[in-house]
Amino acid sequence: VQLQASGGGLVQAGGSLRLSCAASASRFNVLALAWYRQAPGRERESVASISAAGRRNYVHSVKERFAISRDNAKNTVHLQMNDLKPEDTAVYFCNAKWGSVSWWGQGTQVTVSS
Repeated sequence: VQLQASGGGLVQAGGSLRLSCAASASRFNVLALAWYRQAPGRERESVASISAAGRRNYVHSVKERFAISRDNAKNTVHLQMNDLKPEDTAVYFCNAKWGSVSWWGQGTQVTVSS
């Protein structure tokens, strides 16, 4: 599985960005998908995930602001990020998982200015 992330950029606090991740996968619909982020000097953390069945989970700090969605017809997962804060600044990575196998996309930089 190859993952290609896009949509990062520079935005002012309070603004919005939509990240997308396109996957090359013959059975995209069975994959669990997630977005992670890594800020300088910090460990990579899971931000949002969506199971094959559509169950969503979010890290507490982004609940009510971020929304993960998947489009199985287009082999794409999105992360809608609203009300962005400077502490959301990080490199964001998409992740796909099937069983014990995991794949990562390249990161996309999100920078939120105060």
